Amino acid sequence: MKRKIICIVGGGPAGLMAADILSRNHEVLLFDKEKNIGQKFLVAGKGGFNLTNSLLGKELCSKYTPAGFLDNALMEFDTLAFRQWLSELGISTFVGTSGRVFPEKNISPNQVLNKIKTRLLAQGVKFFTQYRFISVDPHQRITFRHKEQEIIFDTDFIVFALGGASWPQTGSDGSWINVFQAMEIIVNPFQASNCGINIHWPESLKQSHAGKPLKNIRLFTDNHEVKGEAMITQYGLEGNAVYQLVPAIREMINAKKSARIFIDFKPFNTEHQLLEKVKDQEILTKDYGRIFSLTTAQLAVIKTFTTKEEYLSVPTFIQCLKKLKIPVASLRPVGEAISTIGGVSVRELNEDFSLKKYPWIYTIGEMVDWDAPTGGFLIQGSVSMANYAAQSILKR
Repeated sequence: MKRKIICIVGGGPAGLMAADILSRNHEVLLFDKEKNIGQKFLVAGKGGFNLTNSLLGKELCSKYTPAGFLDNALMEFDTLAFRQWLSELGISTFVGTSGRVFPEKNISPNQVLNKIKTRLLAQGVKFFTQYRFISVDPHQRITFRHKEQEIIFDTDFIVFALGGASWPQTGSDGSWINVFQAMEIIVNPFQASNCGINIHWPESLKQSHAGKPLKNIRLFTDNHEVKGEAMITQYGLEGNAVYQLVPAIREMINAKKSARIFIDFKPFNTEHQLLEKVKDQEILTKDYGRIFSLTTAQLAVIKTFTTKEEYLSVPTFIQCLKKLKIPVASLRPVGEAISTIGGVSVRELNEDFSLKKYPWIYTIGEMVDWDAPTGGFLIQGSVSMANYAAQSILKR
């Protein structure tokens, strides 16, 4: 096999995985516009270093949209394969709550990154940091700006792993969009995903209850529901239960310019069971918390979105307890989101993630327009794409 020169642009999980596979047979140059690789990787690690998930097969594939787009990549390099790859690097993992997979307690994000980098260096990968991607020409040359100079590299293949537009302080700022549009590649606008939602709380609620959780609730829209926990914030709500409804909320906002969600504060009780609790009793509103096991924060949220008459009437209060309508003003900004949708349109890509118009260029990771919830699925999707693209290059 003739050794080829492959430029990988982006030092996140997708770029690093592609570099590992390709550097075993080819010369790999890895570029990142930041001072160090893996900046977003390290920031993600501060919030609990969730590397992947324990789901497999169809269950794993079902977490990704557009449906079917990543199926082949996920089946070829699934969560077990990723964990095995980590194990080979000396990074042992365990399955935590909700199937989330983490490195063992004594392994830090920095250590994970250093183990990956050490392996890549041993395989001959050359790192170029503070190199900002400028352009690509039809002759398979790629141009970077480095310390006020423009530097051109000849290449056989380019793998772009430039990230979406979330957490721009880590380098994934979407600054590559104009270059791709100039290449006549369709790039869909970035929108927030896995983010908090803005709700118009009264000042009294923010002052008394921001930072408090709403535990054991069911959040739902007309067609989607999730049980879990949400956190009251100064701006609205956040948390894993909220993030899973963001696609449905975003769809409502895009279609109608408005959205609403519902909260069921007692998902393990029917309305009838709750009514039985107060049968033949004279109930005052001050008794609600004790009788229905509600926190002051839950009561404050219910009071905010009910009329005086609804709150005072026990049967109506119970109806609201099971289905409290909450208007959503908007999603949090893209820059605050854990991830984004938008990016290179899947219609621009071949099945192996190469560009139809430029088959020697591959785009992988969150710069492509796909979506997944939190829980390890974002990193898994990115490394699965990296493996699939790399295997395609090895066959060419």
